[in-house]
Amino acid sequence: MTYLWGVMLSSTSHIRNFSIIAHIDHGKSTLADRLIEHTQSLAKREMEAQVLDNMDLEKERGITIKAQTASMSYQAASGEFYQLNLIDTPGHADFSYEVSRSLAACEGALVIVDGSQGVEAQTLSHVHLAMQEKLTLIPVINKVDLPHAEPELVGQDIEDLLTLPKEDIVLTSAKSGQGITELLEAIVKRIPPPTDASREAFRALIFDSWFDSYLGAVSLVRVMAGSLRKREKMLMMSSGKKFDVVQIAKLTPRVVVVPTLNCGEVGFISGSIKHVQDTQVGDTITSAEKPATEALEGFIVIKPVVFGGIFPMEASDYPALKDSLEKLQLNDSSLTIEPENSGALGLGYRVGFLGLLHMDIIQERLQREYNLSLIFTAPSVVYHVVKKDGTQLKVENPAKLPDTNNIEEINEPYVLLTIHSPSDYIGAIMKLVQSRRGIQQNMEYLASRGKTRVQLTYSLPMMEMIYDFHDHLKSISSGYASMEYEHAGYKPGDLIKLNILVNGETVDALSCITHRDAAVSRGRYICQKLKENLARHMFQIAIQAAIGGKIIARETLSAFRKDVTAKCYGGDITRKRKLLEKQKEGKKKMKAIGRVQIPQKAFLSILTGGKP
Repeated sequence: MTYLWGVMLSSTSHIRNFSIIAHIDHGKSTLADRLIEHTQSLAKREMEAQVLDNMDLEKERGITIKAQTASMSYQAASGEFYQLNLIDTPGHADFSYEVSRSLAACEGALVIVDGSQGVEAQTLSHVHLAMQEKLTLIPVINKVDLPHAEPELVGQDIEDLLTLPKEDIVLTSAKSGQGITELLEAIVKRIPPPTDASREAFRALIFDSWFDSYLGAVSLVRVMAGSLRKREKMLMMSSGKKFDVVQIAKLTPRVVVVPTLNCGEVGFISGSIKHVQDTQVGDTITSAEKPATEALEGFIVIKPVVFGGIFPMEASDYPALKDSLEKLQLNDSSLTIEPENSGALGLGYRVGFLGLLHMDIIQERLQREYNLSLIFTAPSVVYHVVKKDGTQLKVENPAKLPDTNNIEEINEPYVLLTIHSPSDYIGAIMKLVQSRRGIQQNMEYLASRGKTRVQLTYSLPMMEMIYDFHDHLKSISSGYASMEYEHAGYKPGDLIKLNILVNGETVDALSCITHRDAAVSRGRYICQKLKENLARHMFQIAIQAAIGGKIIARETLSAFRKDVTAKCYGGDITRKRKLLEKQKEGKKKMKAIGRVQIPQKAFLSILTGGKP
C-alpha cells in the first residue's frame, strides 16, 4: 500500500506520472499552476504565478531551465483518490538530455499547443522524443479564450503534424481555469499506471539534482522498482559510491518529508553527498544491501559542447568570479570550469556549456546574482584534431591548436537543424542557412491552420550557428520562424587559426578557429572594429589579421602629430627638416619599446558584434 497525505492508495494502480511538452510561451507553467491550484496541493496564500519556476530568469523569459515536480492528490469523479506526479521538463534543445530522462520517468505526457499559434518546432521535436519512450500522449489546445484563437484549425494541425487524433484533444484556458477538470479526468483515465515492480530490488532514475546548503547534493528520482526507507544505504550504480539516506521527501511543490518512497512514486533523496557530480542525471540509485544487477538504460555522461572565456573587468574581482562559478557549479554538474591566463585580459576561466542558451543563462546569472562586471570572449566549439603522427586531440581553445605543419585534419561538430516557417520567408531563410555553409537535407510543405508552412532540414556546422544565427532567423522571418537542432557528429573541414596582431604582438583573446573561406571577412571585421575602438598613440599602430605568417587583412591607426616646426619662422628649410627627422627617430624608438593597451570596450565591440 502507498500513502499520500493520509489517503491510502492501492499499490501503483492509483499513481499517474506525466510530463508537459510545449513550445516556449505556449502556457506550460501557467497550466501547471492551475493543476496545482485545482488539486489544492498549495493553499491559496501560497500560490503565485509560475510557481514551478524558481528563478527570476525563468519567469522573465518564459522558459523552464531546471526540471521541477509537483505531487498532487486528486479525487476523481469516481470518488477514488489518485497520486498525480507532474514532472515539468526544460523546453530548450540545450537541455534535451534532461528532457529525455524526465520523459523516461513518465508513462504519459500532455502536449500543449497554443490555440492562436499552432504547432511549433520544439513541440514536434519533444513529441518525437516522447513517442520513442512509448508514452501515452494527451493533446491539449491552450488559450482557447483568446479572441484570435482558432481551435478547429489548430486541432487539424495537431492531427496532421503530430498524428494525434482530433477527438482526443482537450480544450483549456490555463489563465481562466477552463477545461482543467476535464484535463485531470483525462490524465486519470488515459495515462496508464506504473508497472508494479514493488517486489523487485530497489531501482530509481535520477532526472534532476541540485545542491542544498543543509542537505548536500539532492537527487530528484522516479522509483522504477522496490522501495527505499530513511537510514538505509544507497548505491550510485555509475560510480559505485555508497551513501546513507538522510531524508526522503516529496514536492507538492512544497517539501513534504515521507518515511519511504515506493515503486512508481516521485520524490527526492538526500544523503549528505558533498558534490553534485555524484548525483548525475540519468544514473540509477539502488540499495547497497540488496543491489540490483542491472542499471536503468539511457545513462550517458553529458559533456559541454560550447566553450567561452570569462574574465573580470577588474583584476581585483578574480576571487569573486572564482567563488561565484564554484557556487553555480554546485547546482549545475554540466558546467565545467578551468583557469585561463590571457596576455590581454589577465586571469579568468574557460567555461564549458551545453549550448548557447545555457551559456546565456550562466552569463546573466553571474552578472545579476553576483553583481560582477565581466568580459565574455567569443564562444567556440570542441574540435577534433588529428595530428600527422596519428594522435588525436580535443581542442576547445584556439590557443591550444597545434602548429599548422603538424595537423593532418580538423573535424568540426555539425548539427541537424530543423526550421519551421511560413512559406513566404523560405527564400530568405535558405539564403541565410547556405551563407553559413548549411547543406539541405529535406524540405517539406505542411498545411497548418489553413496556411502553407514549410519544414526545412539542414546539416550545419555548429560554429556557424553559435554567433547570431537565431537573431538573423527571427529578423528575416518577422519573428514567425522557429528552430530546433540536435547534434549530428563530426565532419572534416577546411579550418584554420586566425591570429590578430596589434603593433606586432598577437592578442590571444581575439584568436579564433574559422573556415578558410570566411577568414578574410572575419579578419577585416576585427581589424576595423579595433581601429574604431583603440586610442591613438604618439606612434603609428598596425592592426593585422594573419593565418600563420601570412597577413590577410590590415588597418593602420595613424599617430598623433605634434607640429615640431611651429617655432620656425622662415630661415633655411634644413632647420625644419632636421626637426622632422629628429621627431621621426623618436617615434621609431617609441614604437619599438611602446605597448598598446587594448581597452575593454574594444573587446566588447568585437565579441558582442557577432559575425560580420
